[in-house]
Amino acid sequence: MFNPSRDQVRDFFIDTWRKHQTKQILTPLESIALNWIQQHPEYHGVLENPESKSKDFSVDQGQVNPFLHLSMHLAIEEQISINSPPGLKDIFQTLAAGSNPHEAAHEIMECLGTVIWEAQRLGKPLDNNQYLDLLRQRVKRH
Repeated sequence: MFNPSRDQVRDFFIDTWRKHQTKQILTPLESIALNWIQQHPEYHGVLENPESKSKDFSVDQGQVNPFLHLSMHLAIEEQISINSPPGLKDIFQTLAAGSNPHEAAHEIMECLGTVIWEAQRLGKPLDNNQYLDLLRQRVKRH
């Protein structure tokens, strides 16, 4: 399993944005990341600032970590593409039909964040059943 460091993740997004701006060829994964970067213009300045690589983004101060946010978009896109956990692709399509694919990804992201936090807090693996239950609750609200 690939488990990049914080710096590797940040370098990946910063380099992807730089490569796009300088019209260099992107890898397939960089192309997917670029799509999400382009949908988040509020992060462009962060990706262009070399000091961002070492910056801490504090939830307590209402800050969103753009690198984490973009990473979660990539993870969710991969989950949807392979329909894992089973049923996620249908849930995504239902959520997207009620809004749009980006908003649907954000709804999934909230559920994924909840189950990741819970797994870390309890020192247990991610609970796919809880993840799907949270997602189904979102679908019911639509």
